[in-house]
Amino acid sequence: MRSHYNNELNLNNLGERVTLNGWVSKSRNLGGLIFVDLRDRFGITQLTFKEEKVYELAVTLKNEDVIAITGLVIERESKNKNIKTGDIEVLVDTLEVLSRANPLPIIVGDSNVLEETRLKYRYLDLRNPKQQNYLIKRHEVMQATRKVLVGDGFYELETPLLGKSTPEGARDYLVPSRVHKGQFYALPQSPQMYKQLFMVAGFEKYFQITKCFRDEDLRSDRQPEFTQIDIEASFVDEEHIYNLSEKLLKGIFKDVINEDIKTPFLRMNFEDAMKNYGSDKPDMRFEVLIKDLNNLSAANIPFFEGVEHIAGIILPEQEKFSRKVIDKLNEEYKLKYKQVFAFVKKSNDTYSGSIVKFLNEEQLASLNLENEEVIFITGGDYESVQIALGALRIKLANDLNLINDNVYKFLIVTDFPLLEYDKEEARYFARHHPFTAPKDPKQLISDPKNAVARAYDIVLNGYELGGGSIRIHDQKIQKQMFNTLGFSDQDILEQFGFFAEALGYGTPPHAGIAFGLDRIVMLLTKTNNIKDVIAFPKTQNARDLMTEAPGVVTKLQLDELGIKVKGESNEKN
Repeated sequence: MRSHYNNELNLNNLGERVTLNGWVSKSRNLGGLIFVDLRDRFGITQLTFKEEKVYELAVTLKNEDVIAITGLVIERESKNKNIKTGDIEVLVDTLEVLSRANPLPIIVGDSNVLEETRLKYRYLDLRNPKQQNYLIKRHEVMQATRKVLVGDGFYELETPLLGKSTPEGARDYLVPSRVHKGQFYALPQSPQMYKQLFMVAGFEKYFQITKCFRDEDLRSDRQPEFTQIDIEASFVDEEHIYNLSEKLLKGIFKDVINEDIKTPFLRMNFEDAMKNYGSDKPDMRFEVLIKDLNNLSAANIPFFEGVEHIAGIILPEQEKFSRKVIDKLNEEYKLKYKQVFAFVKKSNDTYSGSIVKFLNEEQLASLNLENEEVIFITGGDYESVQIALGALRIKLANDLNLINDNVYKFLIVTDFPLLEYDKEEARYFARHHPFTAPKDPKQLISDPKNAVARAYDIVLNGYELGGGSIRIHDQKIQKQMFNTLGFSDQDILEQFGFFAEALGYGTPPHAGIAFGLDRIVMLLTKTNNIKDVIAFPKTQNARDLMTEAPGVVTKLQLDELGIKVKGESNEKN
């Protein structure tokens, strides 16, 4: 229906008759002369209407009407260097209105529209070139992924979406069975067992760009359904997975944004990450480290009496931290992390702050403050102190503009704890998942609390891009893992019977990693909201405002499934 797209015409096309299609992006009536910006997916071309036979119809055009035109390419008097076609315009002699647009609930491209309104009319929001670019970059990431992995001998294989609900993860999204009343499928949180079964089956190299589902509380970088680049390989160790991950990310960044990222990535174990950065996904773009201050426990500071651990972080520009600012920080962190901060400032070789009167000269000197610096100090149990200081480190670095947004700092975090102990349930849970191999299998029996996993995360600028592990391939070790997690033989049979049996038929050593596609695109496009890079996302409370999902269903549908909803009615008549 067209001879050119709206980003193609230039001075080389002068005198040509062309046919263009698209949406009316803007119309300007100067009285006897109408200018229209015609937009398609590729760009904008300015149209000029002044001939009588098309002028009368052009007067009726409104934003987002869909039109087809034919006309002559002429040189533009007032050129626009901001668009590719800014040197020319098309003098229109034929105009056809293909589709009229009703009055618009949102103005396409208006950045002041509320997010809820944008999501309700997402199909209009996606006409914005900025929004389209997010999804185009997503497409490019997917193609770059396939290019690297297929080139490395991987097969792209699919796994089921309807599977079995298993414990040891987030809450499942459940799907009731009509045929088997009272029984449920679960949507996959990850294709974990299926991809390991591909290794048992002998495929050796598998990947999949797949949907995963987790019924958990949402935040700006998390959605109930998300897309994962899922990878598994046989006869490999950690180094192979690290090298493959570096190769994949290097290919993606080069193909999509022409960025040459440096490899090999920096490596750090979990213990050092928590000790120095208060996070297992530290942002390495600025060097503000957590400082151990347990020497202050002897200072008899009321604030720190009887605590297990004391630590702090040093920031520049102490003059920006007034008492009012610090009090506001304490209110926020007391609510969110159950931690509050003391502080000490140094200016002109003089100390001031909330705990200075409790510290002698030696203790003040041990803080290692330079002039115009401030240290924030807190105490409590080790994990709570480190996590609160890690979060404060990021917040204040952003407030003080210490972070260069144009830098990509990759990190591989290793040696995670294998298990977590839940005091309420009085048992261990797998920190990663129950198929993660321990570094020392004997610790599953002798010292599960301190067992270290052969697990690893790939981190970029404070975000976890992907995580994985060496898997358990020995059925005896897998059974011991299940036993350590509190599963009886009957539990193992009911929950993992098919998988446990499969391990007994000759399983190769294997390992894998899964990358969050949405998060990779989010970081590549420099947005801080994961909803921007998902075509039709959910809100913070897991609602689709456009389709109004989730919604009620009919009593007939529920009866067919053998389901009765407790509480107030959620049925259609």
